[in-house]
Amino acid sequence: MFPETIETERLRLTPRRPETVDLDACYRICSSDPGIDEVTEYVTWDPHETKKETLEFLERGRDRRADNEAASYVIRPREGEEGAGEIAGFGGFSVNWERRTAELGTWLRKRFWGRGYSGERAAALVRVAFEELDLAVVAVSHHPDNDNSRRAIEKYVDRLGGRREGRLRNTLTFFDGSVHDEVRYTISQSEWREATD
Repeated sequence: MFPETIETERLRLTPRRPETVDLDACYRICSSDPGIDEVTEYVTWDPHETKKETLEFLERGRDRRADNEAASYVIRPREGEEGAGEIAGFGGFSVNWERRTAELGTWLRKRFWGRGYSGERAAALVRVAFEELDLAVVAVSHHPDNDNSRRAIEKYVDRLGGRREGRLRNTLTFFDGSVHDEVRYTISQSEWREATD
């Protein structure tokens, strides 16, 4: 159901599964990559403490894809980009089929920040959600204090015709059990078509 590979001008997205991602390399990235504490500051997971956590992360990507619940990808720069072929991060979307809604999510290693990869990946996934899956809405959110995500999301949501919906209270639960607000944005299929025609 979900595309196996997605290619953009600068990125190649392939499925997140243990059979195709080197566990040792992924564990190093998810546990001790330079800047990992900044990467995980405003997301719902903490740096991995064991390879078992990393394996479970990769297995969830595979299993949720098999159950048609989510399309999770490894993000790698294409040839010609600095760090070509390396894991730059992970991204994808979960789907609520009854509501015809996809919820985007991503995280990038700190060394890949500031390149516009988040927006490029989002544009490709939004196209899949609307053109290939015929969903009605794509949503994305961030922690209110995450200024980097806010700037990236505002930029691509505006370019793709969407809007900021507002602040939702006590909707994010972090790994440590703490509960946080989130700021939510949406793009409808009709808004996207008008913005990209």
